[in-house]
Amino acid sequence: MPLDPDVREFCSGTNFAVLTTLFDDGRPQTQVMWVDADDDHVLINTEVHRAKFRNVEADPRVTVTVWDVDDAYSYVEVRGEVAEVVRGQAARDHIDACSQRYTGHDYASTIQSERAILRIRPHRIVDHR
Repeated sequence: MPLDPDVREFCSGTNFAVLTTLFDDGRPQTQVMWVDADDDHVLINTEVHRAKFRNVEADPRVTVTVWDVDDAYSYVEVRGEVAEVVRGQAARDHIDACSQRYTGHDYASTIQSERAILRIRPHRIVDHR
């Protein structure tokens, strides 16, 4: 399902998201994240040593909720699955681009393992804007 251009723009701005993944026993884990999008996917950038990454390797089902930075009651919920993981220099470049968008400078935190982009294919999009 291609992303509606308005949803893609909403996810590619400076709005924040929460990513929910599932542990092996089914318990959910949710974190506040930077978010991005391409024509067909919501994009989340993380590191491979993190629990969220291990969770999606075991079970690719996720939910991403992106809320309007100026109105927390205005949000888009994307339910789907991680369809692809992009690693290497492309993931490193992507985190710098996200950091530029959110903070105005390249990503400054220490990278402990390896960056990875989670390309999330939507199955359902609920738009509450």
